[in-house]
Amino acid sequence: MLHYPEPLARLINELQKLPTIGPKTAQRLAFYMTKLPDEETTKLARAISDVKSHLSHCTVCGNITDRNPCYICTDAERDRQVICVIEEPDDLLAIERTKEYRGLYHTLMGVLSPLDGVGPKDIKIDALLKRIQNEDIREVIVATNYTTQGQATALYLKNLLEDLGISITRIAYGIPAGGDLEYIDEVTLARALEGRREI
Repeated sequence: MLHYPEPLARLINELQKLPTIGPKTAQRLAFYMTKLPDEETTKLARAISDVKSHLSHCTVCGNITDRNPCYICTDAERDRQVICVIEEPDDLLAIERTKEYRGLYHTLMGVLSPLDGVGPKDIKIDALLKRIQNEDIREVIVATNYTTQGQATALYLKNLLEDLGISITRIAYGIPAGGDLEYIDEVTLARALEGRREI
């Protein structure tokens, strides 16, 4: 990128580090930003900075939040006997968009992936077990993605939890094999939640 002025080249380079942003999109965004009024670029920079300085993960469920515990964990209207286990916080937002699920969540912050060196101690499985032991939980919905790692994690959780006397279900039809929850539409996700079944 030697033909760009150094600040512009740096911006393009940083934008390319974002998911789904390739060189051409990064270039378009960077040039768009050069046309913005100063106050708009300042607001954008402040918003990015605030995300890093004012947000954290809920110590109960792992949701991204600006208060701890998060608004879902403190919502008295939620069914406190059902926990939906998800891979990442953006999966929570995908399920919430359906407006069908009214239970609690537990974010694993990843999935089992032995080839990548990710085992049970590397994700939030122990925290899930503590929640089940300390709270009056009657059902755990496993909503990991239908990838090889997501399926392996679901099977591991089933084997781990099956002797605890709780119902263990898996989101069902509607989620394509290899699909990520954050990209699934609300109707499909709602049907998958409704059609969950015993693992």
